[in-house]
Amino acid sequence: MPGVPGVLRRLRRVAGGRWSARGRARHRLEWLNEAGNRIGATLDLRATAQEYADYAVPGLSDLAAVDLLESVLRGEEGERRSGGELPELRAMAAAGSARHPMVQPTPAGRLSHVPTMAMRCLREREPIVVRRIRPGQFREIAPTPEAAEKLRRAGAHSYLVVPLVARGVLLGVSDFMRVGSSPAFTRTDLALAVELATKAAISIDNARLYGRERDRVVSLQRSLLPRGMPPTPGLETTTCYVAAYEAAGVGGDWFDVIPLPGGRTAVLVGDVMAHGLSAAAATGRLRAVARSLLALDIAPERVLARLDLAARDLEEDQVASCVCAVHDPAEHSWTLSRAGLPAPLMLHGDGTAAYLDVPAGAPLGSGVLPYDAVRVAAEPESRLILFTDGLVKTRSDSWDAQLERLREAVARLAPEGPDADAVNEVSPAPVPRLDETALLVSAAAPAGEGPDVQVWSLPADGTAPGIARRLVREQLEAWELPDLADATELVTSELVGNALRHGGGPGQLRLLRHDRLVTEVTDSGPDLPQVQRTSDEDEGGRGLQVVNMLCRSWGSCKTPDGKLVWAEQDLPGVHAGSSPATEWSAPPD
Repeated sequence: MPGVPGVLRRLRRVAGGRWSARGRARHRLEWLNEAGNRIGATLDLRATAQEYADYAVPGLSDLAAVDLLESVLRGEEGERRSGGELPELRAMAAAGSARHPMVQPTPAGRLSHVPTMAMRCLREREPIVVRRIRPGQFREIAPTPEAAEKLRRAGAHSYLVVPLVARGVLLGVSDFMRVGSSPAFTRTDLALAVELATKAAISIDNARLYGRERDRVVSLQRSLLPRGMPPTPGLETTTCYVAAYEAAGVGGDWFDVIPLPGGRTAVLVGDVMAHGLSAAAATGRLRAVARSLLALDIAPERVLARLDLAARDLEEDQVASCVCAVHDPAEHSWTLSRAGLPAPLMLHGDGTAAYLDVPAGAPLGSGVLPYDAVRVAAEPESRLILFTDGLVKTRSDSWDAQLERLREAVARLAPEGPDADAVNEVSPAPVPRLDETALLVSAAAPAGEGPDVQVWSLPADGTAPGIARRLVREQLEAWELPDLADATELVTSELVGNALRHGGGPGQLRLLRHDRLVTEVTDSGPDLPQVQRTSDEDEGGRGLQVVNMLCRSWGSCKTPDGKLVWAEQDLPGVHAGSSPATEWSAPPD
């Protein structure tokens, strides 16, 4: 029988082993708890997968790889049922320990071949452990023969593959491997890997759902923006929309370019002060209302006042901000009004940049009226820059400092003639964006390159129609458009006659030639003309019917002093609707 000293030694070994086992168990729990802080902090799918692989090395294995189903990357629901044919896998992340950098795998996109072990794990949704890898099993573990040979030469000897399942959705698999002198995987290691995979799968699924929500909002928001730019006489317009990195910052920013009578162009930038699907829906409603209003009224301050009424019908407490600017190529001017957004930035032809002093009206929907308008010169080769606050928003600098940094950056771009993409690149806001941004840059044409415009003041008496017909014929002969002279004389005579009868006399006659010929007559009358229904006995009332038959389109809208009526004809040899439209596409996020 052993003596007392021998018994004491055995008791110490047993007690020490128990305390050692408790220590290892406590260490594993602490390690698993820390995984919740280290995995999934960004809500980015690829970054989360990489955090998972990095955390597993070297705490669990020497090598780790994460492969996700293609359906997961597309934001779909993955696979909810086991068995059957599975979609393809994509290598998303990999990590290797410092002791084995030569065998650290690199993500290589879609896997051309799903290894047998991984496929079995996916089908059965059960982990698989290979304590000792036989030479013939490397091909069942690695996706390519080259990878299998690389692992064999490096001394990989133990393998573990675990499915990634969250909320009943199969997301993919994670592979672990031990190399060299590291011990083989045990049942304890298997249990630890399953617990880690469960935590990681929840984080990956959260990133998947978050990304899917963001993609849906971004898709909706982009579908509400104009896909092509209409003809803008005397103006070259470029646009840019950049979505926020986080889904919570997407939805609400918009821009628009709207052709107006007489070759004028309205440009707008707006921001619904909310995010998500509801903000994107509000964007579509406000943009549609703005287009309708500008077809009836070309005064920016009155358009904003009516938009304020429309914004009050949106969801409760949802307001918006907007800048509306109208370019007139005949007068080489901008008329601007704003409701809450940053002041427009003007880059002059000499390379200097300055913010325009446009009064800051209250946000749309707040009910605080009126809005004021400012008129500034549209100098040749100058650029008007409209933007939402996401272009300059940061978490560190003051608002004034951010705006000044943008102004200085735009001024440095002057020799290159910056467009919207160039302005976006020099934005002081960090990348990726904290908030989405809509940006619009309108460049006035160089001197002599704008549309052909002639403007005449007409007398407010019965001599006006004859004078107008003579002026139009002479101008069309100068433009070498004699084929349009008869029709344009008749159209002009009808418009001037209506101004005499119903508008207190004509004001100005404007003739503009770009890709079409536009005739415009203004008067001080408040009522917009309409085509009348006439009978055979009626002696009048057919003037607008004639205009409607002779012209491609016609219309009328309010002005601060009354109204204007316009008619548009196609030029000889120019197919209707053939004017080029610049295709708009958003830059990658």
